[in-house]
Amino acid sequence: MTKFRRLAIPAVILIEPRVFADDRGFFLETYQHSLFAEYGIPHLVQSNHSHSRRNVLRGLHYQKAPLAQGKLVTVICGEIFDVGVDIRRGSPTYGQWVGEVLSAENHRLLYIPPGFAHGFCVLSAEADVVYQVTVEYSPAHDRGIRWNDPTINVDWPVSEPRLSPKDLGQPLLADADNNFT
Repeated sequence: MTKFRRLAIPAVILIEPRVFADDRGFFLETYQHSLFAEYGIPHLVQSNHSHSRRNVLRGLHYQKAPLAQGKLVTVICGEIFDVGVDIRRGSPTYGQWVGEVLSAENHRLLYIPPGFAHGFCVLSAEADVVYQVTVEYSPAHDRGIRWNDPTINVDWPVSEPRLSPKDLGQPLLADADNNFT
């Protein structure tokens, strides 16, 4: 049976699906609307695939309201450290983060709800990350926070991350264009 576990920030949910494995390989369900809806995970409308090399760090990204995205993240090849940061002003966990290792071997999924910034870094030689979102991508609402913001203080397990120019130029949380409350 699929297991759902709320993390230290209860809005973020770690999902451990039931894996049916034999000598041919394995099968698992990565999403079932009725079951996931019981845990507050809404309908997913878009699927994205990211391929990255070791030490690549992507994030911290979010879409601001009214087109805020929830993300259901899984890894189909390799291993990542996946992070969600609560950026809902007034939340008791505002500015706090949770992180989990997701890999092709552990088959875990992480749900990051709207109102959270998301990022990950690659721990393996390469990784393929697939994430489904609750709202389609909107460039006009796309925002980010600096990956190494000292007030958030994510404990990234890479010493020299490889970052895009966009991620290098993101603002600190205090200066971010964020309309979540």
